[in-house]
Amino acid sequence: MLVSPSLLGADFLNVGDAVRMLNANADWIHLDLMDGVLVPNLSFGFSVTDAVSRAATIPMDAHLMTVHPWRWFSHLRNKGVSAISFHLESAGADAAIHLAALRTMGVKAGLAIDPDVPVHKLYPYIYKADFMLIMSVYAGFGGQKFIPESLDRIAALKAEIGRRGAATLIEVDGGVNVENASLLRQAGADILVAGSAVFSAPDPAAVIRALREA
Repeated sequence: MLVSPSLLGADFLNVGDAVRMLNANADWIHLDLMDGVLVPNLSFGFSVTDAVSRAATIPMDAHLMTVHPWRWFSHLRNKGVSAISFHLESAGADAAIHLAALRTMGVKAGLAIDPDVPVHKLYPYIYKADFMLIMSVYAGFGGQKFIPESLDRIAALKAEIGRRGAATLIEVDGGVNVENASLLRQAGADILVAGSAVFSAPDPAAVIRALREA
C-alpha cells in the first residue's frame, strides 16, 4: 500500500522537519485544505502549501474540503501537486466535469465522500476518477476515531471497481493506524492517509513502514 501522511497532524512549529521526514520515508504528502464552509474547520492555505511544495521531493496529494474546489485546481497543479481530490458533496452534478478538468491538467483526479454519503454514489465515476477517497471519519478535524463500518464501504467499492474491470484506486482517510491498517488492506484500500498515528508516534518513520507493510 501507499502511505500518504497528513501534514495536518504535524507540529506546525516544525513543518520543515516534518516534510524532510516524509521525503525520506513516505510515498505521498497529504495536504488537507479546509475552508470552514464545507467543513466546520479551517486548516491552511496557499502560504503553507506553497512552502511545502518548495521542500517536497515526493508527490503531494491535496484533499479539498471546500466549496467551489475547482478554484484551487490550477494553483495546486502549478505548485507541483500531482493528485487532487474533492468532495462529491460540494461538486454535485458537476463532479464529472471537474474530474475531467483535473485529468486534462495532468493531475490524478480523486472524488471523496463523507461517511454519511452512500458509497454507491461513487459508482458512476469509477472510470472518470483515478482514485476514490473514502472518509472513515467526518471531514474537518484530525484525531477522530475510525468508523468501523467504513470497512464494508471500502469492500463494496472495491468489488464494484473489480466488477467493472477498472484500475481506480481507493484512498482511506480518518482514524487510520497500525492496528487497523491490515483490515483496510484486506477490505481493498490502496492508499492510507494517517496524521495523528504518524506524527504523534515516537518514531514516525517506523509507523509509516508498518502501515505500508500491513
